[in-house]
Amino acid sequence: MAAPTVSLPRRLLRLARLVAHFVHGQRIVRKRFPRLDTAGRDGEIRRWSRQLLDILDVEVRAYGAVPALARRMVVANHLSWLDIFVIYSHAPGVFVAKSEIRDWPLLGALVAEVGTLFIVRGRRTHARHTNDLIAATLTAGRTVAGFPEGTTGEGEALGHFHAALLQPAIDAQAAILPVGLRYRTADGERAEAAHYVGEMSFARSLWRVVSQRKLVAELHITAPLATAETNRRALARAAEAAIARALDLPLPHRHTEKRGDLPVCPPSGGRP
Repeated sequence: MAAPTVSLPRRLLRLARLVAHFVHGQRIVRKRFPRLDTAGRDGEIRRWSRQLLDILDVEVRAYGAVPALARRMVVANHLSWLDIFVIYSHAPGVFVAKSEIRDWPLLGALVAEVGTLFIVRGRRTHARHTNDLIAATLTAGRTVAGFPEGTTGEGEALGHFHAALLQPAIDAQAAILPVGLRYRTADGERAEAAHYVGEMSFARSLWRVVSQRKLVAELHITAPLATAETNRRALARAAEAAIARALDLPLPHRHTEKRGDLPVCPPSGGRP
């Protein structure tokens, strides 16, 4: 059964409010951020993200609480461009994202200005530099978040978690916080309209989201994983297992780590 949608005037109103909200976000970043400390910036990011979700009629239901940790990296399964703001609504900080996001309308410029760390695929020198930035950001006490699957999925199973993303957390001695994401309709059905997959354009995905009457984003926060005395592959498998349990999903098929999974900066403490 198709999820209920809103009228065309309501969709256009949401789009207009979104444009105004993104303009307001850019004003916050340019005018307020230079005068704010880290806690102040995170507060603005959390507040702005919750307002964005409210405009889109997305209700976030959090299961578990974000623990107070000096250093943490949030890792999550990836379903939608909404994921960033659902996580920001409870754990604001800095995201690691693919460089293509910079070119998205509305969203691209703003996420760049709030300090998103972009990964240029296929360029190991750039990836090594990004890993150094991630480790430095974690060491400074900022929350860093990313999607180890590397791409979005349909939500029916987890993708393989690439271990290289977790190496900076080991280097910075930061905890890994696995978070499971799921989208439902108000009736509890699977909300396919929230998913941003395949060759779908951002504009089409945005239209699908603004057309829905209501979306419920489930945020399943699991126990943090210590990074001492371990390696990135073991952490990736543990994060997969934690999120799979939280969402009641099958684990991804095991396979040998590929060259792209190798760390792009030297491992800590001589660990393999």
